[in-house]
Amino acid sequence: MQTSWRTEVPPLFLVIGMFVAAVVLWPIAPERIPVHWNIQGEIDRYGGRFEGLLALPLIAAGVYSLFLVLPKFDPCRRNYLSFANAYFVIRLAILSMMVLIYACILLTAFGHHINMGEIVSMAVGMMFIIVGNVMGKIRPNWFVGVRTPWTLSSRRSWNKTHRLAGWLFVAMGFVTIAYGFAQTLWMAVVAAIVVVGSLSWTVIYSYLVWRTDPERLAAASISPSNDASDI
Repeated sequence: MQTSWRTEVPPLFLVIGMFVAAVVLWPIAPERIPVHWNIQGEIDRYGGRFEGLLALPLIAAGVYSLFLVLPKFDPCRRNYLSFANAYFVIRLAILSMMVLIYACILLTAFGHHINMGEIVSMAVGMMFIIVGNVMGKIRPNWFVGVRTPWTLSSRRSWNKTHRLAGWLFVAMGFVTIAYGFAQTLWMAVVAAIVVVGSLSWTVIYSYLVWRTDPERLAAASISPSNDASDI
């Protein structure tokens, strides 16, 4: 997949913006910066300026670089062209989530009260919803999407599983956001059940669909096709 620098501007802007914020705030940042919160949203660990200001930007840069080079190593790299927009949206959603969390860390470091449990839940939930809305557009590849032995050896399983996963990701997103607002034990249990159940059913469903596909490949010949059509 050829990289267009025009499409790289938004994600690069997010990553570079984090480093610019770190450089600008470094001279006036406190020596101790909150870097971790417990499940109740209370600060339970502080770090120095390097960890507090640069850890998340460095992780974001690593994530951006990884997503940029993955298609080059994928045996099905040609398929990325057919879901380039979805791939872009997924990358941007993940980086936007990291930027929002980083902004909250900076605000907390400078004395502003932030409910991190609520913010993180909302950020993760929105990411799930956004990714869920493009999940069905992802075409067979080795790195992005629901990659089970059965989706990778059956076009039918890949397409149907990703359509299902799209709905389940949206459901996980709304439940995660709801937990952010409620932040109660019972809501945490509900969110955990929905997330674990959705992910488990996605894997099981991919196998069930694979069993009904007369064109499925044998395990020894697994190689996702670039043909995105379903039966």
